[in-house]
Amino acid sequence: MRAAPAEAVGPLMRGVAVLRALSDADGRLTLGELVRATGLARSTVDRVASTLVRMGHLRLDGSTVTLAPRLMELANAYLGALRLPELLGPYAVQLAAELDESVSLAVPDGDGIRFVHQSTRRRAMSLTFRIGDLLPAERTAAGPLFAAHWTPEQWESWRERRAADPEGLGFPGVPPGAGEHFEERAASARATGWALDDQLIEPGLIAVAVPLCDPAGVPLCAISVVSHTSRHSAESLRAAVLPRLRTAALAMGDALAHDRVPAPAAPHALASPAAVSKRELGAEFVESLARGLTVVTAFGTGRAELSLSAVAEATGLPRATARRALITLDHLGLVATEGRTFRLTPRVLALGCPPLSRTTLPEIAAPHLAALVRTVHDSASLAVLDGDAIQYTARVATARVMSVNITLGTRFPAYAASMGRVLLADLPPEERAERLGRTELSALTPHTITSPAVLADLLDRVAEQGYALVDEELEEGLRSIAVPVRGVGGRAVAAVNVAMHTTRRTVGRCVVEVLPVLRAVASRIEGDLHVVSRFCQTPTS
Repeated sequence: MRAAPAEAVGPLMRGVAVLRALSDADGRLTLGELVRATGLARSTVDRVASTLVRMGHLRLDGSTVTLAPRLMELANAYLGALRLPELLGPYAVQLAAELDESVSLAVPDGDGIRFVHQSTRRRAMSLTFRIGDLLPAERTAAGPLFAAHWTPEQWESWRERRAADPEGLGFPGVPPGAGEHFEERAASARATGWALDDQLIEPGLIAVAVPLCDPAGVPLCAISVVSHTSRHSAESLRAAVLPRLRTAALAMGDALAHDRVPAPAAPHALASPAAVSKRELGAEFVESLARGLTVVTAFGTGRAELSLSAVAEATGLPRATARRALITLDHLGLVATEGRTFRLTPRVLALGCPPLSRTTLPEIAAPHLAALVRTVHDSASLAVLDGDAIQYTARVATARVMSVNITLGTRFPAYAASMGRVLLADLPPEERAERLGRTELSALTPHTITSPAVLADLLDRVAEQGYALVDEELEEGLRSIAVPVRGVGGRAVAAVNVAMHTTRRTVGRCVVEVLPVLRAVASRIEGDLHVVSRFCQTPTS
């Protein structure tokens, strides 16, 4: 990397190095491993980690550092500003359903590509790339489409990189490989308007891609249909999907041409929490690092290109501070400067997006459930609705001689469980009635409600009050209270509960003591879920 400018912010550069190292290591390293990966002093790594933990970007468990869901705010700033995932994602979902194959959107990044959207098919042999992974252009279907418009300088840079790293070992997102005849493939892509990946990324994987171009004919992104050799050969995939892929590209292009970017949200002072943290943590909090990362979040939907004044206004930072941060981010390749304006680059996705884009709801919930158990000293769980039952997908048990013993994957009838009632209550009335109509309401204990009318009235109350309390209906001696976890659209995608023996608390104490804490934990899980799933598909189990 070229020498840093004199005005570059050193702590911001070191913080970005830590985030990149963690991202390349799939999101988890010990502090000692971070020292070795970054070449930084242990004291520096400790201060950077403490700052990023305070910002909610990392979690620290002993000496192990893990990327936290809130770090996706950086990637979301770029993806929101890009507009392509939000605007074209629905077209990709429709195309994937019609072709019964996975569909991806990719953008160029230097002599590589990064995927910014995935619409996958659920199969045993699943074909997915992580959002944000940098892949070598020569080993993808999208790469030749972008390379067809490279300048001589870009080709020379590519040749230098190939000479230094012929196997692509600098691309952790793919196994080593060469990718021959790339210049010929780029020339063919320019002539035909499409390109193939015939098992260049890895054996068995094939893809066909077409470009989506700006008015000048330069590709903005590439749309790929991905399959594997047990379903198609490269030629049969091209024949089967290329006509429909081109039709979809025309529709996407029309959507881009008529896009009306939403008005940006009012600027807000994001820098003030950094000052608070500095006062709280003193020397352990690196304020210049926090402020520099805050500058990234000044961008987003309706804020793709910003002036220095707009960045300062959005972050609440002094112009001089914002300017130094932008100079540093430009040096790191995270920001591009165009005249008097700045924009984020795809390289922002390297700051944690690849591993976090695969985060599941149980993984998001686990640390919050652990904190809940430490507070209430009873077991806590997360469950999803699966047919007429609930299935436990995350759980933290309390350390008691007598405690609720349930394992992951356990299923219970939804009508008799607190989490089941929360999820049933949130369903549209027609769907709820249909599910209850096909369910046999068996008496699991002498207390189980088995009257359809009584249960229907109870679910109405659960929907109104926002929680369910089940007292010895699922099992004698078991009392539990549950609240919903809502996705971005506002519907309940899961539920969390606290379960205990009836001798632990009365029903009234459950409502007064446990419910507020439970709701707060659900809110924190929702906050992380909304950040991670804004542009990525987050599995609920």
